[in-house]
Amino acid sequence: MLQQDAPDDYVIATGETHSVEEFLTEAFSRVKLDWHDYVEIDPKYLRPAEVDLLVGDSSKAKRMLNWEPKVTFAELVSIMVDADNAMSPVTSAIPTATESRPCICNAK
Repeated sequence: MLQQDAPDDYVIATGETHSVEEFLTEAFSRVKLDWHDYVEIDPKYLRPAEVDLLVGDSSKAKRMLNWEPKVTFAELVSIMVDADNAMSPVTSAIPTATESRPCICNAK
């Protein structure tokens, strides 16, 4: 993008759609927890019914920059969770799905 002759706007997206619930499931499973035990849903914050589907269209980035996503949804969530864990002394004690350290935190 920065190497183009003229500035332009590009959408960087996978073209996939995922729900908040899918994100929560993926993120909490990364640290071996069930999101239902930690998250409360307030219906007043749900999207209005007229929003049927939200998906990023990165066709311009693909066409003009030869860009394609290389990280899957699950990989991106893992990267995000691991980065948060690395920054916090409390959550860094929570094992990821591939680790077997004991959890020494009170998460609720």
